[in-house]
This record gives sequence, C-alpha cells and structure tokens, in this order.
Amino acid sequence: MNTKLEFHGSDIEKVCEHYGLKKDDIVNFGANVNPLGLSEQVKKALAAHLDLLSSYPDRSYTSLRNILSTYCQIPADFILPGNGSSELISLLIEERRPKHTMILGPTYSEYSRELGFSDSTIDCFYLKPEQDFQLSVEELCLALAKKQIDFLILCNPNNPTSSAIFHPELIKLLEFCQDHNIFVMIDETYVEFAPDVDAVTAVPLTQNFQNLMVLRGVSKFFAAPGMRFGYGITGNAEFLKKLKSKQIPWSLNSLGAFAGELLFQDKDYIKKTRNLILSEREYMYTKLRELPFFYVYPAYANFLLVQIQKVGLTSSDVFEACIREGLMIRDCSSFTGLEGEFVRFCIMDPEDNRRLLTVFQKIFTISPKTSMIYIQRTSTMKESNIPCQQNMKCCFFLYINSLFPVFF
Repeated sequence: MNTKLEFHGSDIEKVCEHYGLKKDDIVNFGANVNPLGLSEQVKKALAAHLDLLSSYPDRSYTSLRNILSTYCQIPADFILPGNGSSELISLLIEERRPKHTMILGPTYSEYSRELGFSDSTIDCFYLKPEQDFQLSVEELCLALAKKQIDFLILCNPNNPTSSAIFHPELIKLLEFCQDHNIFVMIDETYVEFAPDVDAVTAVPLTQNFQNLMVLRGVSKFFAAPGMRFGYGITGNAEFLKKLKSKQIPWSLNSLGAFAGELLFQDKDYIKKTRNLILSEREYMYTKLRELPFFYVYPAYANFLLVQIQKVGLTSSDVFEACIREGLMIRDCSSFTGLEGEFVRFCIMDPEDNRRLLTVFQKIFTISPKTSMIYIQRTSTMKESNIPCQQNMKCCFFLYINSLFPVFF
C-alpha cells in the first residue's frame, strides 16, 4: 500500500532527503516568507550589537512596546510581546480555558494542536470554495449560537485560502460575540500583505471590544521566523494582566527585542516589500487565471490558492512537476476541510515567480495526443533523481517532449 507523502512549508529538509536535492537548490514557495529576506539594515545592526546577549532584556519591553504602539497606532499598554505567536496562542488558550471552541477553517493546524491540550471541544466552520472562501457572518453566527461556543479563532487573512474578512463584517461578528460572551482571537500573521491593511486589520477594534485579542508576528512579512517574536494586542486590561502573570519572564531574548525595534521602523523595507508582493501577486494571479484548468482564488495574503480542475491531475502531480524544477510549493491535501485538489504557493522574487509560472503553463500545454510510455524499471536516485528503497521497482509515466513526468 502506497502512502501519500505530505510536506509542509517548513519541511524543506525532508524534501531534500526524499528527492536527493540540496537545500540551496530549492526555491521554497511553501513557507510564505518574504523573499527579500531579513532587512539589511537590521542585519548590520544585529552584527554590531551581539553583546546584548550578555544582558537580560527589559522585563517589560517598554521601548519595544512603544515602537509597536506607533507602528500599530494603538496604546502601548495594549501590547504583549512574546516568543512567537505560538507562545501567545498557548497562553491565551490556557487563560481563557474555553469549553467550546469554533475555528474558522480550513486553516493553520497549530490552533487545533494547542486546543488539544485543553478540555475544550472543537468545532470547525468551513469557508466554501464556491463562495471564494468569503465568510458569511450570518451563517457563522447561527453556528456559534447553535453550538454554544465561548471561544472563536480566526486567521485573517486566512491560511491557506488567502481570503479576508473586512471591517463591516468584523464589527458585526464581534458585536454578536460580545452579546453572547464569546471571546475572539484573530491571527493577523499575513495582514501586512493585504492591499489595504486598514480595511482588514482588527487592531483598531481592540479599543472597542473587550472580547478580542489580535496576534501578529515577524516570521512572514519581516522574514524573521527564526527570531521567534510575536505580539498580542487587546484592550482588555484585566485579561492582559493575567496573561503577563503566566508568561515566562524574558520570553523574548535581548537580541530579538532589539531587532524588533528596528524592524518596525524600517520604512524603506516595508515599502519595498509591499510594492514587490502586491505587484507580483497581481501578475501571477492574472497569468494563472488565463490557464483553463486552474481556478485561482482572490488573494489578500502573500500567497495564492489554486484549485486544479483537470480530471486526473492531482495536487501531488503538480507538486512533483514543480519540485523537479527545484521549486517547492505546498500540496494542500493535509488541510482538513479543503476538499478537492489544491496547491498553494507564496509570492517570491520576479525571476522565480516566472519559473514557477512556466511550470504551470507547460503542464497544460502538453498536447492531448502526446504519447505516453509506461516504463517499469529498477530505479536508483542517481538514475532518475527519485529516491527508492533498494531493490524496489519504481513505475512512472514518461511524457514525450515534456519536462514533467508524473510519478506514482
């Protein structure tokens, strides 16, 4: 029995091992990280301040919170820095101790994983592909009331759908949740990639709703996943005080706090990132919409979700075609609630984006009359670049005049 291999965006080491590739030879379209990399200005500053590692950070992170206050246009007292969004998600769930949680899906699996350590039941409200994964607030509110939910988790813009909920809908939802004693956690990891950030972010709403906490981080937009720096925003002072009391002291290290102060003030980097992502996302979206067997969903994050609509072609096949060109996209088969054949890829630099586009175009420009030869052979990694267990036979289709064999 063959088990389908699944790779997440951070699984590049596993991909290298499986396909016999080197990490430097792969363009990772699956991790959703800014292709510009860490700000050069921040790199230089970090190199010049390594001695910070010899001292504890300010326990209250006063300077960092003040800079975040300016960046987010929110009072500094609303802000709680942490060791990545993961720590804050865990803290929030531990403190809220929800009994019945609803997650807007399909989405990031970390929410369910963290809830698994609590006593909460978990229900999912799935966005519908036929509605371009746009939320019906009315339908969600009915589901919340029916299930007697006391905790709601949203990712906005959402991963992997790249869809977004806008201010009018957010306000309706938060008002309903406030009236029904439902606390709302909104993960805004990708919000800075939205065409109009102000139309999507719930940060200003923390001044009006006590039942809300917004989480952000620097992993994606600022290309600093290794820094493990996230921050939460809530206007609920009592709740924030309880979170702080349970947080491990100095959870964000001195160098991370220093780098954070610099990141949010690097206006040139922020502008350059947004110009690149917005223009390239529009280009890739437009070009892929021209291909007859792809449906590309409207995107508000730095990635596109694509549904494969060609009979017999799977997300695994498309992943294979891409990885053999050194391009690692995300096969979305592992996302619960995403039925069908979907792939996701983030926006990279223009040259790499066009390489990926060429792969997608070639997949569908193969003539229907193209000859196919079924070959059975004993394969080694050197012969075919496909890892096989020793003495096992590997069967594959070879498309004549095509660069993209589909392996089974």
